[in-house]
Amino acid sequence: MCWQAWQDDPNAMWNWNGLYRNGSAGNFEAVVPDGQLCSGGRTEGGRYDSLDTVGAWRTTDIGGTFTVKLYDQASHGADYFLVYVTRQGFDPATQPLTWDDLQLVARTGAYAPSQNYSIGVSTSGLSGRHVVYTIWQASHMDQTYFLCSDVNFR
Repeated sequence: MCWQAWQDDPNAMWNWNGLYRNGSAGNFEAVVPDGQLCSGGRTEGGRYDSLDTVGAWRTTDIGGTFTVKLYDQASHGADYFLVYVTRQGFDPATQPLTWDDLQLVARTGAYAPSQNYSIGVSTSGLSGRHVVYTIWQASHMDQTYFLCSDVNFR
């Protein structure tokens, strides 16, 4: 799948920090349609469209308790982070990701400007392939970043 994404647009592989939307005012479901969650609603003129491709993306093994770690070179800070995990039974290898597939597992408060952010997450009863979906509301303006991680709960 990474090869496919590279073929579609090599710039998406080098410019992850461009995966954001301005002006959503927290109404993410209105600006990011079902099936386009990983690309942030096909932002940046389609640069990240491949991220919405359904298939057997490589996964990272994790347990029920894990940490989402983000690096922010620009030190934007955060009003909050939202971390979701797909519901048990969702198959990211065959189904497009929709808002109804997500369960909120962590919501943070504000983070001061920094380059490293860590969000502790605790889940239970999950096994197999899932997507961890993170929404990062930057604090410097109404700018929202969307991140998908393909995981395997062991």
